[in-house]
Amino acid sequence: MRDGTVSEMLAASFAARGVKRIFGVPGGGSSLDVIEAAAAAGIDFVLTRTESAAVMMAAVTAELSGTIGVALMTKGPGTASAVNGVAYASLDRAPVAVLTDGFSATEERYVTHQVFDQRAMLAPVTKGSSRLNEPNPAEELCGLIDLAMSHPPGPVLIELTSEIARSRLSWNPGADVLQPPLATPTEPDVDRARDLLVHSVRPVIVVGLEARDPTSALAIRDLVQALKCPVFATYKGKGIIDDRSAQYIGEFTSGAAEANGVGAADLIILVGLDPVELLRQPWRYTAPVIDIACIRHPVHYLKPAVGLYGPLSVSIERLREAVRISEWTLEEMRSLRQGFQSVLSYRTSHGIGPQDVVEIAAEVATKLPQMPRATVDAGAHMFSAIAFWPCAAPNDILISNGLATMAFALPAAIAAALENRERAVIAFTGDGGLFMCIGELSTAVQQSVRIVVVVFNDESLSLIDIKQQQRGLAVRGVRWLRPDFAAAMRGMGGRGYRVTSVAAYRAALAEALDGAGPALIDVVIDPSGYPDQLKALRG
Repeated sequence: MRDGTVSEMLAASFAARGVKRIFGVPGGGSSLDVIEAAAAAGIDFVLTRTESAAVMMAAVTAELSGTIGVALMTKGPGTASAVNGVAYASLDRAPVAVLTDGFSATEERYVTHQVFDQRAMLAPVTKGSSRLNEPNPAEELCGLIDLAMSHPPGPVLIELTSEIARSRLSWNPGADVLQPPLATPTEPDVDRARDLLVHSVRPVIVVGLEARDPTSALAIRDLVQALKCPVFATYKGKGIIDDRSAQYIGEFTSGAAEANGVGAADLIILVGLDPVELLRQPWRYTAPVIDIACIRHPVHYLKPAVGLYGPLSVSIERLREAVRISEWTLEEMRSLRQGFQSVLSYRTSHGIGPQDVVEIAAEVATKLPQMPRATVDAGAHMFSAIAFWPCAAPNDILISNGLATMAFALPAAIAAALENRERAVIAFTGDGGLFMCIGELSTAVQQSVRIVVVVFNDESLSLIDIKQQQRGLAVRGVRWLRPDFAAAMRGMGGRGYRVTSVAAYRAALAEALDGAGPALIDVVIDPSGYPDQLKALRG
């Protein structure tokens, strides 16, 4: 047994789970107790500039590390500010413990200043909550962490008052409440899936976010190699199959770009696809679907012919005896891939285009000992970033897909660089997205992380601008005067470059990637090709 405060128990439990850092903006109450206890347990505290960014950093850390992420903020305005980050963790399926201060029972009798029901506000985007004021708070905490990490992973709220944080208890460090294992597919379902596979000659595989763990990715690569069929990946599934594979066609959004390949299939095999990843469009395919997923998602775009729910590698292994080499030819798959990339290609006759920004970055980055990871913000620039950034392994590129929020790329890059300080990160962000989290440039400088922020500076909310134009409306409320982000970065102590030509961009990239600490490249781009890209991708 161990004796100590609830804060010390909290920190010890996180440390036992492999947590290395907590992100946040503290208040004067229980936050300070948690930070002190965390330091004693060997957990660093990373001061961010906004609470929303703190939760995103914690969520990305969870996605990369495989354990729970932790974010901390004060009660009231701190909790309210964190909501978008919590929504990211919820819809992009990342286990996060959100630690906020609270009011004691005595205070709640007379205090109204900063008081609102924090648990009710976050209830739609959290899986559970606790005040750690039950008779056995250690067991309660372990159960809450396990809830966060069970499928689908997501955030939980811990509302911790100063009174509770400093109260003392005894706990057993080894008394974890383990999350229940995933179910395994039934024999009748496995038999039906095998029968579909045996009679299929032109299957297509689509992989998604649930398959990013090493065991699942390895099993999927083996299945793909055995079937020798085309493969698509959702945005968060990129890298599960190496982009350089002859069988990898492109990204799957349930849009138009992939329709030629998926539409030619006589069987569609979804592996680890979460419906939260898809566009708001009806399912357009008539071929039967085998849905291989960790859990059955109650709301889905389709009704599968059969569902295999449980550990992905187990389900795949049970299908192996039915696997046959498909009738797809390498030439057909090469043609599909070329067609996919062709419709998304965006070349400009003057200045720098978004595709140039991504491809030149990839070209320059290949000269490093290790290829950088990339993060991508929401916006029109993401079409080029996702399509043309090469991925060889899961999480080589990070994006908000379920929530599709702006202001993600920079916090994600900081978290990724802290998780692996040896590997550089390139953050592809629009100017609108950077405006929403520009203070985190100061966080990057303070943490001295190896990131290069590449800003697609086109003076507008390009994706919304396009939709406004498509509806024949006047241009209103979507454009601004072009800012100088490079100057802002220099003002915060980092290295900033502003470029207007391909040659200048290439030189700035080489210098930025070669130096220590963060840098920002403000790229003045030509956005004229975005409408065609959007139409080709989504239809």
